[in-house]
Amino acid sequence: MEINAAEFKAKCLKLLDEVAASGRPLVITKRGRPVAQLVPVPTRSPAPLFGFLKGAVSFHHDVLAPGGEAWSAEAGDEDDLYAAPEGARR
Repeated sequence: MEINAAEFKAKCLKLLDEVAASGRPLVITKRGRPVAQLVPVPTRSPAPLFGFLKGAVSFHHDVLAPGGEAWSAEAGDEDDLYAAPEGARR
């Protein structure tokens, strides 16, 4: 569909609605030469909520295996964490 610039200016809002409804582009001309094209915005379906990051993360080792370094909580030597700081009153 083609329309000259003066007519487009007069019917702009109506033409925007028509292009959105029909999905067909509108060519705007000036002195018979095309100067612009009005096209509808493509509809995009929303990204799925679950699974959209599938394959984005990879593990190079067993994440559930022990790390190799003993923790104080596992070794039972965390008593110094509960000791009163020097100079503190009881």
